Amino acid sequence: MACSAHLLSQSLYSSHRASPAAPRSLRFQARPPASASTGARPCSSARGRQGLVLRASASFEQRQVEVTYDPQAKFNQLADQIDKNAGLTRLNLFSPCKINVFLRITGKRPDGFHDLASLFHVISLGDTIKFSLSPSKSKDRLSTNVAGVPVDESNLIIKALNLYRKKTGTDNYFWIHLDKKVPTGAGLGGGSSNAATALWAANQFSGCIASEKDLQEWSGEIGSDIPFFFSRGAAYCTGRGEIVQDVPNPLPESLPMVLIKPPEACSTAEVYKRFRLEQASQMDPLTLLEDITQIGISQDVCVNDLEPPAFEVLPSLKRLKKRIVAASQGGYNAVFMSGSGSTIVGIGSPDPPAFVYDDEDYKDVFVSEACFLTREENQWYKEPISSKAAFNKDGLPASFATD
Repeated sequence: MACSAHLLSQSLYSSHRASPAAPRSLRFQARPPASASTGARPCSSARGRQGLVLRASASFEQRQVEVTYDPQAKFNQLADQIDKNAGLTRLNLFSPCKINVFLRITGKRPDGFHDLASLFHVISLGDTIKFSLSPSKSKDRLSTNVAGVPVDESNLIIKALNLYRKKTGTDNYFWIHLDKKVPTGAGLGGGSSNAATALWAANQFSGCIASEKDLQEWSGEIGSDIPFFFSRGAAYCTGRGEIVQDVPNPLPESLPMVLIKPPEACSTAEVYKRFRLEQASQMDPLTLLEDITQIGISQDVCVNDLEPPAFEVLPSLKRLKKRIVAASQGGYNAVFMSGSGSTIVGIGSPDPPAFVYDDEDYKDVFVSEACFLTREENQWYKEPISSKAAFNKDGLPASFATD
């Protein structure tokens, strides 16, 4: 599989390259031959900086020649060669989260999991993960900016790197820093995205020896939602979520949304424990998919069968959704919960209702605007320039709940 050339330019940290300095020059006067002609031939290095340059101006009586030597051009040529010989050593990747535009639970499986049918879509809110090759050949080292996020082998990033080494026989280990912006316990798949991003990164460092299909298939061994992130960004997912079918007509990136999450998390296990099939919607998921891709998003098609049990686990979440719907006065195309909660999504506007900022009861909610996001084949997701997470009304970063 071809490696993505753009990854080198977008993700390498600043390294040993020197900034250009003023070149040294020698000037001398020379008598031109009788047939002298006017001309100039610049010679540029691979970096576009001038190495040895000859400039000439002619007159009937004499020609002035300037010889300019730029030592930085030579230095940077050497730096290019060092990078080429050393291979990839550092990589900085965006790790976006997802929402479930609709989520139908269609039955319970013999293995204890539930069968689902859902339209997953990547959105522009995401974490940033920095990978560096470690001199160690026995252990990865993970750090993060958020307290409460595990940094040991229980973290899906480490699980993903261990899985990649097991499948490929490679022996690269890494220093990883996770700059987390996606809240946990939110129904946004932040941890699953981190795992997918780690698999992608490990494959880049190894020269892309595995295909995207390999990575997608392997990832299902450590998480049901992880394979989705190897789609193009919009997919109809069935089974436990690991059966991924790309949707050819993803939702437009110009369609805005707002994410509102209270500080309390919803336990996925507890939500499924309280789920009752007789309370689920009877709408055909394929009909929902067809309506969304052909007509667009409306409240009728944004069905989530996990809302009733999630609202039992967290009654305040039900009140929050009702207040958002009432306060928006039709300002959103649809308001619904993503995944197993506890994030409420409003599609159609990037702005939250005023009460989120004005009401003391909601001072600690997480609020972020977002848009839909996709990727190209053999390229990873890119963070939109306008993507940003909001803060609480006191100007402090919104709190991150932990599972």
